[in-house]
Amino acid sequence: MRILITGRHGQVARELQLTLDGTAEVIALGREQLDLSDSAQIRRQVRSLCPELIINAAAYTAVDQAESEPEQAFALNATAPGVLAEEAAALGVPLIHYSTDYVFDGSKPSPYQEDDAPNPLGVYGQSKLAGEQAIQAVGGAHLILRTSWVYSLHGRNFLLTMQRLLQEREELRVVDDQIGAPTWAGSIAQATAQLIERWQQGNPHWGTYHFSCQGETSWFGLASAIAERLKAEGKPYARLVPIPSSAYPTPAPRPLNSRLACTRLQADWGVVLPDWHAALLDCLRG
Repeated sequence: MRILITGRHGQVARELQLTLDGTAEVIALGREQLDLSDSAQIRRQVRSLCPELIINAAAYTAVDQAESEPEQAFALNATAPGVLAEEAAALGVPLIHYSTDYVFDGSKPSPYQEDDAPNPLGVYGQSKLAGEQAIQAVGGAHLILRTSWVYSLHGRNFLLTMQRLLQEREELRVVDDQIGAPTWAGSIAQATAQLIERWQQGNPHWGTYHFSCQGETSWFGLASAIAERLKAEGKPYARLVPIPSSAYPTPAPRPLNSRLACTRLQADWGVVLPDWHAALLDCLRG
């Protein structure tokens, strides 16, 4: 099977290439080969490659920067997914697309279900929600997978930032009132491979699903787990101090509750991502 993956150098796309290698013909395109802000180029590439599955792992993910660059955020997160959905539908092939917990405002006291009303707080979340809506409007076979707090050993993410800062500083202040499930890009890739296998076996359950690791913690809790790993390796690590979000203002507000209920994914597809702490240890083992 020929699979087209966008966002070649991104965290999820890198893990997808590793996971799917040997099981399919994987064509991963980065910015050099595919400018996702150019709808005509997207159409030409898809029609030229004729994939049997499209996985859109590309996105504009600079949450704070999006506040001052809404056009760029919407081009990549809203317009491009809609074009990919149109081309996938024209070919009669499915589209797998990754979305985010940021489509919600975080005010719900319990984990979010797929049919809870979205209410994004900033431009990034608004653009990702618009992308979901564009895909749904096309009406083709698709999976919209909402995930949260993605990290890996590549790119820019909380894990790599914490590893560096914990070893550079004596004290580190980390937000403790935002709750969610850290999700390793490798877990996303492995679970996506399971979904592809189930689809090939005839699973017809298309739609929107929550797709994060199990369990929950705060950013402070995640930083503490990273520090514990450094301690176990005999490396220096800073003293961690929990702080409220109000003590660390950002251009884009963050949802305080990023927890996603993933029971529908298990019920419809038989797929469960691992516990966040176990996934973190797997990631850190390399």
